[in-house]
Amino acid sequence: MHARQPTVLILASGRGERFTASGGQGSKLQAMLQGKTVLQHTLDAVLASGLPYHLESAPHPGMGDSIAAAVRATQSASGWLVLPGDLPLIQPDTLHLVANALRRHAVVLPSFAGQRGHPVGFSGTCRDALLDLKGNQGAAHIVSAHGAMNLIVNDAGAVTDIDTLADLKRMAQMLESKRRSVISS
Repeated sequence: MHARQPTVLILASGRGERFTASGGQGSKLQAMLQGKTVLQHTLDAVLASGLPYHLESAPHPGMGDSIAAAVRATQSASGWLVLPGDLPLIQPDTLHLVANALRRHAVVLPSFAGQRGHPVGFSGTCRDALLDLKGNQGAAHIVSAHGAMNLIVNDAGAVTDIDTLADLKRMAQMLESKRRSVISS
């Protein structure tokens, strides 16, 4: 029998103010990217991982409130992988690497090319601290308090989020060049 898997918390509550300020129309998560919304790309990666998930899309004042609400909705989970909805290039394997590392560590922080990324993993021992989160702070103090395990991943998607219209255009170019290299090989 397999150990219970942690639940992926897909955060889709943000207002995306930097995106609209940069000229983007509407929600960045609903912006089209290669024929699908940004959020659908992220969701597809989570679905492909086979891990349980919860989509937190209700409006909240800040990231901390979103995380707390998602943990509250999934309190029986063995742990959580906090994944912002604007990481459409995240790979299912990265989700599995973080989930597996949570078996041995309270907090797992993936990084790619020296840059901190997502999803940040939290074991069940962090439940109460996560439930207490409020505001825009997020969970940085929980990461610090538990001496997060730094997990180096080979996935640029772990650090490639969309904050502006330029980010969306750059991501579309990345996906197109990836598609072309698959076709030509």
